[in-house]
Amino acid sequence: MLYKRSSELFKQAKEVIPGGVNSPVRAFKSVGGSPIFASKAKGAYVYDEDGNRFIDYISSWGPMILGHAHPNVINAISETAKKGTSFGMPTSLETDLAKLSLSMVPAMEKIRFVNSGTEACMSAVRLARGYTKKDKIIKFSGCYHGHSDSFLIEAGSGVVTFGTPNSPGVTNGTAKDTLIASYNDLDSVKALFENNVNQIAAIIIEPIAGNMGCVIPKDGFVQGLRNLCNENNSLLIFDEVMTGYRLAKGGAQELLGVEADIVTYGKVIGGGLPVGAFSSKNIIMKELSPTGSIYQAGTLSGNPLAMSAGLATLTELNNNNIYQSLDDKTAYLEKGMYEILGKTNLDFKINRLGSMISLHFCSDDVIDFKSAQKGNNEIFKKYFHGMLKEGIYLPPSAFESYFLNDALSYNDIDFTLDSLKKVTKFL
Repeated sequence: MLYKRSSELFKQAKEVIPGGVNSPVRAFKSVGGSPIFASKAKGAYVYDEDGNRFIDYISSWGPMILGHAHPNVINAISETAKKGTSFGMPTSLETDLAKLSLSMVPAMEKIRFVNSGTEACMSAVRLARGYTKKDKIIKFSGCYHGHSDSFLIEAGSGVVTFGTPNSPGVTNGTAKDTLIASYNDLDSVKALFENNVNQIAAIIIEPIAGNMGCVIPKDGFVQGLRNLCNENNSLLIFDEVMTGYRLAKGGAQELLGVEADIVTYGKVIGGGLPVGAFSSKNIIMKELSPTGSIYQAGTLSGNPLAMSAGLATLTELNNNNIYQSLDDKTAYLEKGMYEILGKTNLDFKINRLGSMISLHFCSDDVIDFKSAQKGNNEIFKKYFHGMLKEGIYLPPSAFESYFLNDALSYNDIDFTLDSLKKVTKFL
């Protein structure tokens, strides 16, 4: 494949945009080469500026669960846009999406919309601190919760892919209130509670991690966090920006059978438009302004275009058995990958839950950030570019999960597996 136009556009972008991109992972720093510039997408396929077609396994990093340019979503956005794109006033769309989204998840009673997953997580932590009147939070090494200062400490793919495990600009004062635990290691969390008695406002976690590849919690791990929060009068925050409405209607809470105190959303809930949200029970959410004293605001929060896209997407997910379809397709891909890679001399591990899956070129099980970092990145680079040449667009980082969309056909997956057979000969 030729990428002449994409290369030219990247050069132009670097003259006016830092690094030529508006989100670092797009720059291909981890895999080398120049990024692909998209021109359009439809269903399971994305097309670049050179006219190349790729089978898409990132789905805009998760939100395109139905596939690109789904007719119901496009129609909803179009009809809404004709009436106006932003008012700075309440609209009924906000209430409609709030009612539907809350009806699909356990335990949550109120929801507030923001403009990104970062905003949602930042606001959730502020709410937890204000509600508990405690300052410290526990996060897990390798979990990424957006680029707010509190989270850019051992933050997973968002910064590791770019080569800066801890971002300059984060003050020591902020860092001291963020305590780091090891994912899937309950003892590391217990130790933090013991050493910071009555100081921890909340634990925030990706209940199924997606920023060190797809990493699944061990049996009892998340329930153990729930118990520790109960024992220490702390809140449990699920960052479901990736997993919310993707793995099940009720997200990780439904899958794991564990209720969080606050849940954050993004990606799927906006149907591909910029959006985020955080939800909780009435007793906590009433502390938010304007009913309470904990301040949070956003001029474009609840934007009608995002609300209409989210409403169309969640309606489709709520009315159809898309989750089983996605699970079956991803299981089919996983089985094929095992069969092909198992015939090679490569060390590899595959992690999967629902429509999230990741391939790690290492011999040890990937259960946390430390084990994820053992992957052979040189092999991953060859794998990524080999698949790209075959017309398969994978996450350009060894620390990212794939996100399948339901527009993918079994023929697409078979083509992907045939491409993998070809590529493994050169790894």
